[in-house]
Amino acid sequence: MKTIKSIKLALAASVVLAITACAPSAKQLKEAVEKDPSIVFTAIEKHPDKFIEVVMKAQQEAQKVAGERAQEEEKKQRDEEYANPLKPEIDETRVIFGNKAAPITIVEFSDFQCPYCSRGYQTMQQVRKEYGDKVRIVFKHLPLDFHPLAMPAAKYFEAIAQQSPEKAEKFHDMVFENQGMLKDKGEAYFADVTKKVGADLKKVQAALKDEKIQKRIDADMEEARKFNMSGTPGFIINGVSLRGAYPFPAFKEIIDKHLASAK
Repeated sequence: MKTIKSIKLALAASVVLAITACAPSAKQLKEAVEKDPSIVFTAIEKHPDKFIEVVMKAQQEAQKVAGERAQEEEKKQRDEEYANPLKPEIDETRVIFGNKAAPITIVEFSDFQCPYCSRGYQTMQQVRKEYGDKVRIVFKHLPLDFHPLAMPAAKYFEAIAQQSPEKAEKFHDMVFENQGMLKDKGEAYFADVTKKVGADLKKVQAALKDEKIQKRIDADMEEARKFNMSGTPGFIINGVSLRGAYPFPAFKEIIDKHLASAK
């Protein structure tokens, strides 16, 4: 408690110093505030705009430092993963977007209702356009609890895949491109999309109860936890992870490095 109080007093002293332009020593100012804490409140009341300015500046600086620190940690982690790649399970029988013999495999953990996953979808489209047959995407499921339509969507995707991987991919694209429809139509939208991609709706709805589908989704979720992916989207590019809806350049850096090392 004493340490917390000291920190608070020191912070208060710094604020007062910043907004009053006085020049006592830090020690003198701290002693003055300890004797009479009302000094702080008086200064804030007298210069509220300056107080807000100082607080906002401190917040921005703290965010900048935290961001730089996080980037350093992520870079360190990626360097370790280049040396010791993560090894997600690749089941060649499941839906794979792109050339199955591609030198670059991106394993994607996604949630059909997640707005950040919609961004991830757009980025993956850009990756496929840029790299063509050099990249394949293994789409895996990580439906989050607070997205009630994510699990039903994952089941529809896998049920359609039993009929046709190509139609499952079309379902995937259409749901992400029209994600706003989930608010309007809810789960009924998946039936609409199923018919639009040309899949047999009755067979799909019967397959939704297939235990194999639930087991596959559960296995994907367990694997995501194994790789410490608690949010969506998450990606593993030839063993190197990206956690979040990173922009295209982040993927390009990793892909280009893998392609260069393969030469």
